[in-house]
Amino acid sequence: MYLGVDLGTSGIKIILMDETGNIVDSETEALQVSRPKPLWSEQDPQHWWSACDTVMQKLAKRNQLQQVKSIGLSGQMHGATLLDKQNKIIRPAILWNDGRSQAQCAELEQRVENCHQITGNLIMPGFTAPKILWVQQNEPENFEKIAKVLLPKDYLRFLLTGDFASDMSDAAGTMWLDVEARDWHKDMLSACGLTIEQMPKLFEGNEISGHLNKELAERWKMQSVPVVAGGGDNAAGAIGVGLVKPGQAMISLGTSGVYFLASEGFKANPKMAVHSFCHAVPNTWHLMSVMLSAANCLQWFAEDVVKTKVTDLLAELESKSATLDISQAPIFLPYLSGERTPHNNPHAKGNFFGITNENHQASFTHAIMEGVSFAFADGVDAVHDSGSQATEITLIGGGARSPYWRQLLADVLNTKITFRKGGDVGPALGAARLAKMAVHPELSLEEVCPEPEIVEVHQPNPQMVAIYKSRRDKFRKLYPALVELF
Repeated sequence: MYLGVDLGTSGIKIILMDETGNIVDSETEALQVSRPKPLWSEQDPQHWWSACDTVMQKLAKRNQLQQVKSIGLSGQMHGATLLDKQNKIIRPAILWNDGRSQAQCAELEQRVENCHQITGNLIMPGFTAPKILWVQQNEPENFEKIAKVLLPKDYLRFLLTGDFASDMSDAAGTMWLDVEARDWHKDMLSACGLTIEQMPKLFEGNEISGHLNKELAERWKMQSVPVVAGGGDNAAGAIGVGLVKPGQAMISLGTSGVYFLASEGFKANPKMAVHSFCHAVPNTWHLMSVMLSAANCLQWFAEDVVKTKVTDLLAELESKSATLDISQAPIFLPYLSGERTPHNNPHAKGNFFGITNENHQASFTHAIMEGVSFAFADGVDAVHDSGSQATEITLIGGGARSPYWRQLLADVLNTKITFRKGGDVGPALGAARLAKMAVHPELSLEEVCPEPEIVEVHQPNPQMVAIYKSRRDKFRKLYPALVELF
C-alpha cells in the first residue's frame, strides 16, 4: 500500500492506496485559518502537524500500516513557513490567499526586470517571494532569524524525515524558481535577501526525498519507508486524475478554484495572470488559472450568512431548480479574498448585483455557483490565450460532488465536463501515485496514473448555454465598473 498526504487549507486528508490503485481507506482532520488583519491569512504550522498525527493514528488503528511501501506529499501552495537555526517556527505561516504584499510584488518586479521570463509569472501577493520581502520590511527581527523557508507540505516532510526538501511543482509557485530550467534562481532569491542555502533541496515529484524517522514509524506501526517529493496540490490533483499528457485539463472546484492544463514544454502568459509552473512529473509543465474563492463562497454563504450546512443549501436549490427563473437571479462576483486570474487584484471584493423582491434563498445559492462558474470561464479563456487548448476537461474538488454545479459548469463553458471516481480526493490520490512511482521506476506513467473511472459526463445544454452567455456578458462588465470602488 501507499500513503497519500494532502495538507489543504481547511483540513488535512490522508488516503491509503492499494497496489491496484484503489483507495482502501481515508481520514481527514479540520484546520482553521486566522485572519488577524484585513488581507491577512495565516495558520499555525504546529496545527498542521497535530492534525497529521491525529489522522495517522486513526488510520493505524484501522489498517496494517506496516504494509505501506512509501509516502507521497501534497499540499496548499505558496505558504511561507519560516524556521530559525534551531528549526523552530518563527511566526505563523503566511498562506496562499494572503493579500498583504502587493507593494512588495511591484518592488520585486523592479528589482529583477526579467522576472517574468525567469518565473513565467506575474509576481502576485499570493506567491511566497513577496511575503518574505514583506517580512523583511515589516518584521525585520523575524527576517533576521530565518534559516530555512519551507512550503507547508515540506514542513510536514521535515518533521517526518528531518530533511529539507521540496518538489519542482510546489517550488515553481514561490517565484524563486527558474521554471524552464527547474532550479532555484539566485537573482530572484537575492531580491528577497535570501540565499540558496536557505532553500530546501529540489527533487522531481516522483523522487525519494528521505525516509520516515524511526520514532514516527514505531508510533504509527510502520516501517521506515521512503518519503517521496510529491507535488503542489494542483499538480498532485492532476496526477490523481491521470493528467500527465499535453492537452489534458481539469477544473479543481475546491476552497480555491483552478483550471489546470498540461502543456508541451514551458509556456507562459503572464500578462493575463496565468500561472506557468512545473508539473509533478519530470520534463513536464502546466498552465493554470487561479481564483481565490470558489467553493469557499458557498461555504461562506451557508455557514456565515444563512447559518446552515452547504448540503442543506444544495438540497433546497435542487428541489426548486425546476421553477427557478435563472434569468432573474442576482449576479455574483466571487472575489471574497481578492482575485488572481485574470484581474490580479487582492483588493477585489465580492458583490451581489441585481437583487429584487423576487429573489429568495435558492436564487442566491444559484447566483453564487453561477458566479464562480463565470470566473472559471474567465480563467479558461486566459489559459487558452497562451496557445494551448484542452482536449477534455475533468472536474475534481469538493464542489464537484454537486451534479447541479457540474452541469452548470458544462453550460457556462459550453464544453463537455467529465466527473471521475475519486475526483474529490485528487491531490491525496496523486501524492499516493507519486509515492508508487518512486518505488516502482519500471512502471510507465500510464500504468501508475490511469484516468479514474467515469462517474458522469455532462454535455452542455444549448438552451442553457445561450442564457448563461447573456448573463456572463453582464458579469464581465461588473468588475471594470466597480474596480475603482474596491
